[in-house]
Amino acid sequence: MKKWSLFIGSYAGIKVFVHWTFWIIVGWIFMMHFEMGHGWTEGIKGAFFIIVLFACVVLHEFGHALAAKKYNIPTRDITLYPIGGVASLNRMPDKPAQELVVALAGPVVNIVIAGTLFVLLYVNDELLPISKIDHMSSEDFWFNIMAANVILAVFNLIPAFPMDGGRVLRALLAFRLDKLKATTIAARVGQFLAIVFVFLGFFSNFWLVFIGLFIYLGAGVEQMHESGKSALVGFTVKDVLIAQYTCLSPTETLGNLVQILQSTQEEVFLVTENNHVHGVLTRKDLIKGLSSYGNDSYVSDLMRKDFVTVDTNMPLQQVYEKLMSNNSQFATVLDDGQLKGIVTLKGINEMIIVTRERKK
Repeated sequence: MKKWSLFIGSYAGIKVFVHWTFWIIVGWIFMMHFEMGHGWTEGIKGAFFIIVLFACVVLHEFGHALAAKKYNIPTRDITLYPIGGVASLNRMPDKPAQELVVALAGPVVNIVIAGTLFVLLYVNDELLPISKIDHMSSEDFWFNIMAANVILAVFNLIPAFPMDGGRVLRALLAFRLDKLKATTIAARVGQFLAIVFVFLGFFSNFWLVFIGLFIYLGAGVEQMHESGKSALVGFTVKDVLIAQYTCLSPTETLGNLVQILQSTQEEVFLVTENNHVHGVLTRKDLIKGLSSYGNDSYVSDLMRKDFVTVDTNMPLQQVYEKLMSNNSQFATVLDDGQLKGIVTLKGINEMIIVTRERKK
């Protein structure tokens, strides 16, 4: 179960969660309509509109996820936030054509939804003038859903990371340039647009300031991520393998580990039996466990079982992406099923820094 999020269902093996902060925007829309003098009825209709709109956002994210699945790229989950949805793909495709398909799949879903509603409204003679887009009366409900999907498609195609348009731009550039150069150009275009949004936001809609900051930071993160990956070309797990590590027994009590905490600065401990890894226990979790559960609790009660596993010959680029996509700081290393050690994100980042320094 995802922390602070409500599981609402799954499709094609992809779980959908709603983060608790999502309900803030639902409540805000309800209060906005309620306080405008429309009462409970319009307040509920306003909240329902947002829920239906975010259902379209979920379909948008499934567009990305199912397109990625076509290229054997799994998606861990889809989570709804007040600012939109996030499909947690394990990675983006390396081939430009594939990235282009995955990036466009989301906006295409919104265009299909808008097109379907357009046809239905046209057939029933319920199309309204464009000026009605801002009106939220109940008789305009499906017209506004149609218009909102058009806006979602256009907004997401802005050529700036982390928007879909930024990935579309990078994919197009990557047909002729290497991926790092394409990412750098796309990130700079995105950051330029972000500055424009911030500037315009101070004179028009202040939400543009937040959007601009979001895009600027997202573009920078994407560039740093791709730069880090490029620095790892030619390296494998063996180059950052930590072969000296402390093993714990799952039946050991936390009280017996105090001396280990004092004698080592290791951040991760492997929980093993007969050289088989049952779980991992971080230094942070161990200290927290001692404080919360006491000395008599067992290692097996606290260890994590959902850890990342890699093999000794895996390219470090792949390990880096795997750790980042799983939001993990470490991975256990196996060779023909035998435990060889661990790799940490900290160690990989140090390798990136050293490699960059050597290239200067």
